[in-house]
Order: sequence, then C-alpha cells, then structure tokens
Amino acid sequence: MTSDSTRTSALHISAGTDEIRAAKLEATQRLLGSTMGISEEQWQSPSRLPGWTRAHVATHLARNADAFTRVVSGLAEDRHVPMYDSRAERDREIERGSERDGLALQIDLDTSAGRLHEAFDLLEALPPMTTVELAPGLEIDSGQLATARLAEVLLHHLDLDVGFSLSDICPDAAGWLLAWVCFRLRGRATIPAMRILSDTGLTDRIGGSGYAPTVRGSDAALAGWLSGRTGPEELRGVQNLAIPLLG
Repeated sequence: MTSDSTRTSALHISAGTDEIRAAKLEATQRLLGSTMGISEEQWQSPSRLPGWTRAHVATHLARNADAFTRVVSGLAEDRHVPMYDSRAERDREIERGSERDGLALQIDLDTSAGRLHEAFDLLEALPPMTTVELAPGLEIDSGQLATARLAEVLLHHLDLDVGFSLSDICPDAAGWLLAWVCFRLRGRATIPAMRILSDTGLTDRIGGSGYAPTVRGSDAALAGWLSGRTGPEELRGVQNLAIPLLG
C-alpha cells in the first residue's frame, strides 16, 4: 500500500480489536470460499485491477499477509521491520507468483492468512498505542493493523470479480472499511476536496485544499466509490467529482 502523508491520529475505529479480527477472519474465509471455484483459465483472466489477472490479485493478497506477519513479528521483538524490502521486490514477487496454477494460489492464500491470524495474537502483549509505519508516511497504531488487513481482503475480493459485491459486506465491516478509506485519502492532494457524510453518521473531510462539497450515501457505497471500485449511482453530491483507484 502507498499513501501521501497520513498520521496515526487520523484513524479512529471505535470497535475493539477482537471484533475487527473476527470480521477479518470471516472476510478471509469468505474470500477463500470464492476462490475455490475459480478455474485455471479464470485465474489467468483479467481482474478488475488494470493490468492484473486474478492470479496477480491472489498473489498480492498472500504477500500482503506475509508482510503484515513480518511487521507484527518485528513489533513483538521491539524491532522496526518494513512491510516490504522494496516496492520493486514486492512487484517482482507478485509477477512471479501470478504464473502459478490455481491449487498453488489457493494454498498460498490459505496458509499465508493462517500465519497472519496466529501472528496477530502477539499484539495482545503490546501497548495498544504502539506506532507502526506501513509505508513512508502511512502510520497507524498496532491495534489497527487488523483493520488495515480487513480492508485489503474486502477490496481485493471485489477486485477478483467472482460475484462478491458491496452488498455482501456486513454493516459493521462496511463502516470500518469506509473509515479506513477516508483515513487513506485524508489530506491527499490528488483527491478532490470533499466532506463525507454516511447514512450511519460517519463524517470526514478528505482530499486537498479548497471548497469541499458534501458527499452522502451508505457506508458501503461510499467506500466502494472512494476506493475507485464502484460508481457514484447510489451517492448524493458527487457532481463533477472523479476518484482514482485506491491501491
């Protein structure tokens, strides 16, 4: 993941870590269920992400799980460990991994997610306000790592284009996803300035400077549009606003 400068204090999730972890586990199991039905031809067919097949998306998800595991293990040993050695190496691993067959991809998705789920147990011994840098300028509290991973699973499940839609996301998870997406976009100069007001009461201001019109809608519809996954049809106040894809 990449970001403009984003500070730890900008992300506020009211739910407890156990709730987020449970949602992450449920979302992961649902994704694994979806991918079991993908044929070899479909794995090598385009996903919703430009230039990526479904195999690219699956490999990214697996390496992302390993990257989170690496960060958490480092925290447990009081060491700062970056998620990836470099962006170039990350991209090379995704390219190499995308050439595998469906069984190898499925096993990788499953086992990497399992390692991460176990690694998250290590966070229980850490102070909840331990700061983690996921990428240059992207900092969160260690207690919010599960939220970051939940967002990865939900958004990339959509990217796989296997029948999963925003309506399949439970209301709580949709709210957490929207909070994460807004956090990623807050202060980002490449995004038009706007105020977000969801039907459940979540409010935020994202984008660059200048006049910020108010965009309204459900948590799921806002998260989908703001992440570049869906259109603005279910939203209000989006006239003349364009959103790029959030990676």
